Amino acid sequence: MEAYTGFAAVYDTLMDNVPYEEWSRYLIGLLKEYGVDGGLVCELGCGTGSITRRLRDAGYDMIGIDLSEDMLDIAREYEIAALDGTKDFGEAVKGGAVPDILYLNQDMREFELYGTVAAVVSICDSMNYLTGEGDLEKVFRLVNNYLDPGGIFIFDMNTIHKYRDLIGDTTIAENREDCSLIWENAYEEKTGLNRYDITVFKRVEFEEEDAEELYERICETHLQRAYAPETIVRLLTQAGLEFVAMYEAGTRGPVTAGTERMYFIAREKHQEGKLYL
Repeated sequence: MEAYTGFAAVYDTLMDNVPYEEWSRYLIGLLKEYGVDGGLVCELGCGTGSITRRLRDAGYDMIGIDLSEDMLDIAREYEIAALDGTKDFGEAVKGGAVPDILYLNQDMREFELYGTVAAVVSICDSMNYLTGEGDLEKVFRLVNNYLDPGGIFIFDMNTIHKYRDLIGDTTIAENREDCSLIWENAYEEKTGLNRYDITVFKRVEFEEEDAEELYERICETHLQRAYAPETIVRLLTQAGLEFVAMYEAGTRGPVTAGTERMYFIAREKHQEGKLYL
């Protein structure tokens, strides 16, 4: 089943505990540390744009790419509010409003840009959705192709430790005012695959005040894969990128056996036969 379709409508509600401000400050610090103080930045797996908008607010020109049109619709709704308050994105643009984030509905394994960018970023374990080494390397090669000479690639990934030891085979349930969530998680150590089946009950909105209270049932299955750090470094190198650094998330410290989320930093490396756009 395709992920982030119906679930997109309640994604931000259920992810309200994610420290996006903290993550954005850390990411912006890394970008500046590695020489990207402005310019055009592309985010892969941007979702509803929580990181994208914060990077825009920090002065970067942003492109957001995501496979889910439903998630991008919500991201564009935030842009509507920033434009002129109209309820229709197309009408806002027709009326002269100019959105300052370009959202593209693309598969990151096949993404295309109109030119090169100063940096590519991917946050909130989007790269873990690439469950085959071949797909990962393909994305890395595309990133290298679309980076400016010497451009920077920053992304995070959940670790084997997090999937195996912390999430494992568990069930998580949450009850909110307008929706409820059941998350059934299963990790397969042999393959490194982490599967979670999500069931959401979302309150249906009616205009009539005395309407019967009804809930819509939304079911999705998500697959992610955990990779050893050395595997990621190998694939980056095979894709022609220069591996620069690897950190435990939120720090400049090394990845350890207890790390839950790790950050990788790589740099564009000129290679013979590379297609510069």
